[in-house]
Amino acid sequence: MKAESRMKRTWFRGMARFLGCGLVAVAACARADFQGATHLMPFDEETLAYSKSPDTSSVARLQKRIDAGEVTLKKDARFGYLLSVLEALGVPRASQMLVFSKTSFQRDRIAPSTPRALYYNDGVYIGYVAGSPLLEVSAVDAKLGAVFYTMEQKETAKPRFVRTDNCTECHASAKTMGVPGHLVRSFQTDESGMVDLLTGVDFVNHRTALADRWGGWYVTGTHGAQLHRGNLIGKDAFDRQLTQPNHSGNVTDLGRFIDTGRYPEPGSDIVALMVMEHQTHMHNFITRLAYEAKIQLSAYGHANYLKSATEAFVKYLLFAEEAPLVAPIRGRADFAANFSKAGPRDRRGRSLRDFDLNTRLFKYPCSYLVYSDSFDALPDPVKEKLYRRIYEILTGRDDTDAYARLTPSMRREILEILADTKPSLPSYWRQSVRESARKD
Repeated sequence: MKAESRMKRTWFRGMARFLGCGLVAVAACARADFQGATHLMPFDEETLAYSKSPDTSSVARLQKRIDAGEVTLKKDARFGYLLSVLEALGVPRASQMLVFSKTSFQRDRIAPSTPRALYYNDGVYIGYVAGSPLLEVSAVDAKLGAVFYTMEQKETAKPRFVRTDNCTECHASAKTMGVPGHLVRSFQTDESGMVDLLTGVDFVNHRTALADRWGGWYVTGTHGAQLHRGNLIGKDAFDRQLTQPNHSGNVTDLGRFIDTGRYPEPGSDIVALMVMEHQTHMHNFITRLAYEAKIQLSAYGHANYLKSATEAFVKYLLFAEEAPLVAPIRGRADFAANFSKAGPRDRRGRSLRDFDLNTRLFKYPCSYLVYSDSFDALPDPVKEKLYRRIYEILTGRDDTDAYARLTPSMRREILEILADTKPSLPSYWRQSVRESARKD
């Protein structure tokens, strides 16, 4: 009985420590976003009706084309429908990232020797586990947020993406700002990929220091003396990091960890990881703001109570709290080149998708998701508030410390890029750019 009592005390202490770490992480996330940002939204109630609403995402549109016989998916002997799905959805193979922590519903198939592969573009994420009968798919719908699917890997004339709202048990929580969304986490794992609950958990976005990122992930690319938690498997590897920093860092070949031939690409790109970490939280933020606005417009006929939410949104959109880089980051040249080519460019050839990768992620720190269907679908009263605040910051009317990292030249460049590339901007944006050009 004494032994059993000791085991119970140990278990409760461990869970208390784990929950404490989790609550600290969630509280920190809430502070960085806005008060109430982690409260679960009533997304299945009448006003939002998530589960009852059909989605119009790229995945839903592709399924209609498959059903109509306009698109045929081909099954590959090694990867099933993965390669054909990536091609049909415009998801680059070079975006491949490999995660070995057991954090998927396919956890029994995932281990450091058999990591789960993830691929993405601006609006869809694909998960692949070697040998699994299922592909995992999630898409971003302009009004619903994240919508989740599986696809069976068995041979059929017309494969189907099957929507499954069961995923919202994990993907609609404080970790995703209380809406159906996506999350990136960093765990210490044991040698089997099992998460060590006693080491805490980090929810990762562009504000997270590199030293806290990528626990449970493989990472390929160079990053100088900067530390991260990627490629560390088991306690011994983490302990060794204390005396031999970067003993598993600056890795360009994963051959010592896995059989890379089991995956379409050989690596787990560091730049792809950094972009995804920004993007997932930005998607969640857009969904949260859309849900909040829809509820307030339905209840009050206006959205005047969203000041803290819009302020926090703009701060994230403009990378105001981005964790700085202290050494250059270099990943796959083809991922970076293809990503940069995908967005609109202004008349001087500049794009919000241009990388910096020396002191920060992007050369012009304003999220490229400002061009997304989800952003454009925000209710007009909210967009008007956002455009006004972004304009005040970029024109220097707001020169508070919150945006001190945005130099005058950065602000002007972002203003000019947006004025040139986003037609739906209010007219006063372009008027300001024209007046500034005349003064020059």
